Amino acid sequence: MRAVPLAVALLFAAGCSPSAPPPAPAWHVTGGALRDPDGRTAILRGVNLSGEHKNKPYFGFQMPPDYQRVHDAWGMNALRFLIVWAAVEPEMGVYDDAYLDQVAMRMQWAQDAGLLVVIDMHQDLYGEGFAGGDGAPRWTCDEAHYAAWKPRTPWFLGYLDPNMGACYDGFWTSDELQAHYVEAWRRVAARLSASPAVIGFDPMNEPYWGTYAIGQFELDRLTPLYDKVVAAVRGEAPGWLAFLEPSASRNSGISTGLLPFPFGDVVYAPHSYDAAAEGGGGFDPATHRAPYIANVGRLAGEAQQLGAALWIGEYGGMSGTPGIAPYMSAQYDADGMNAASAMYWDYSRNDGGYGIVAADGSEKPALDDTLARPYPERVAGDLVSYAFDGDTKVFTFTMRPDRSIAAPTRVAIPARVWPGGFTVDCGGCAAAMEPGAAVLSALPDVPTLTVTIR
Repeated sequence: MRAVPLAVALLFAAGCSPSAPPPAPAWHVTGGALRDPDGRTAILRGVNLSGEHKNKPYFGFQMPPDYQRVHDAWGMNALRFLIVWAAVEPEMGVYDDAYLDQVAMRMQWAQDAGLLVVIDMHQDLYGEGFAGGDGAPRWTCDEAHYAAWKPRTPWFLGYLDPNMGACYDGFWTSDELQAHYVEAWRRVAARLSASPAVIGFDPMNEPYWGTYAIGQFELDRLTPLYDKVVAAVRGEAPGWLAFLEPSASRNSGISTGLLPFPFGDVVYAPHSYDAAAEGGGGFDPATHRAPYIANVGRLAGEAQQLGAALWIGEYGGMSGTPGIAPYMSAQYDADGMNAASAMYWDYSRNDGGYGIVAADGSEKPALDDTLARPYPERVAGDLVSYAFDGDTKVFTFTMRPDRSIAAPTRVAIPARVWPGGFTVDCGGCAAAMEPGAAVLSALPDVPTLTVTIR
């Protein structure tokens, strides 16, 4: 049992005082579901923004119209917004407030566009000292390791180099370095705590274990860091949800060893990629679809064991390889089966890669038409599942209505799905049409309700 600090005990006592005002409604996780301040189950369907944030100048081409495009053109409601430690603390003990001001300005752009944001502290290949790496500032590891390291193909094999392992080991065993990391997070939270668009934070992208035993890494090293980061962030932004990732080993199919956390409002935030498609071989639905969907089901089971909601922090595919539409459909279908949220990787511009748009900024129809699908954005009750038939263009979702929730159920509907209009069958509820959405109220008093839109 963890001791409760005196200050915390006094806070609880104050909170119980008859004269204390009730806390304002906030985003939260209950019953394994992400819920908005009204208590509705919420689905976040969005995009990572963006890979261009990994390296100097730490921002990409995206301006306010691009944020609006995410919402209006693709019907999405959320961003996983990348920041990096090196940008926050470029020199030891020196913090770049101008960078954080730029991030805060983009949070306003997101709010203006109707987008919610999860802040992700990103890292790949440890940090900036390694060619192609991002995340940790160069000063956090010995220059000799950077000089001796050799890039490999594919890029992720670079993790196997002992020089990189030494840098990770140095971070995971250094109280001083971790204190700097936690302080960087605290400053991010302090600067962005007043941004209504931000609802949560992802403490570290794809945490890597270095040379430590994979099976013990999550409990011995990752969980203690999460404890420290969550406490520091919530000291500045107490309402933020914790979007916690498993070890990067989960990408290889190794089930997480994380255990339920001693704090609440946790969202389990793994990634979902097909190994063959990642290797450039494309996605063959005949052989890849079933195991891919089954893996997302296992991720949902892990979220349930943690008492957390499920949010796929990254999924995506190289648009120039075969099977991109079936690949993205498989992810959508898996999300719907498990009532999960998911974020596409990423909003960048390239012709054959992961970018959601082409190099000239135009759409990639095979990809974007598959991503722009209806989903139950806010559900007045418990969401069971959702599905969209791409051939018949029929959308269904099943819910357990909660008549104590006054706010309506809202279904996000990208304009391109039914350009000639649509009809809603919701068992006699009241259905109103708004730009980009169907809004349902007066739901029938039934244990389970299936809504069909066509």
